[in-house]
Amino acid sequence: MYKILIVEDDVVIADGLKTHFEKWDYQVEGVTDFKNVMDTFLKFEPQLVLLDLVLPFFNGFHWCQEIRKVSKVPVLFISSANESMNIVMAMNMGGDEFIEKPFDLNVVTAKVQAVLRRTYEFQGSVDVMQWHGAYLNLADATIEYEQNKMELTKNEFRLFQMLLEHAGKIVSRDALITRLWESDEFIDDNTLTVNMTRLRKKLEQIGLKEVIQTKKGIGYMVAK
Repeated sequence: MYKILIVEDDVVIADGLKTHFEKWDYQVEGVTDFKNVMDTFLKFEPQLVLLDLVLPFFNGFHWCQEIRKVSKVPVLFISSANESMNIVMAMNMGGDEFIEKPFDLNVVTAKVQAVLRRTYEFQGSVDVMQWHGAYLNLADATIEYEQNKMELTKNEFRLFQMLLEHAGKIVSRDALITRLWESDEFIDDNTLTVNMTRLRKKLEQIGLKEVIQTKKGIGYMVAK
């Protein structure tokens, strides 16, 4: 189930979009604090954002730039300010589509579905894994949290990726060792412990403390 974040200060429009997309089995969240849009974004971790251009405090251009600092999630602008310059700026700021108000909900749905297919299904995988405001970049094996970025080794990256893939569940030591065996290095139980210790230290350095829990005699896990 894809998650859609609606950033729209017109309550009627926002509620209409939310109700409509929930009928299509999307998980939908609407922003209510327009001074701190990123707080909701980081907490909800959407796969797509519907973003109005004219908003209280800061406009949609500003929030699109803020989103692009941490995520490649698709951003669809929705606005009645449909002058060509606004459309060009929206695309230059990192927007993926510009939908003019008033709009037909069926057209919006078609655009949303098309963008989601292009972004997630056609690519086969997502470039970034999001977890509680942290971003694991699958392209360059880096972890980013609150504007702090850290490079991970190949083994550290594989360990954290597997833990995130199974967030909320215990991953056995044997399963983690098997994942590390994908490299050409010899991996044993002690090597796993060393790599896990190094990973924890790196996560702590960027502010992610006590993220990985040890389940004695079984394995490790991160909260869902």
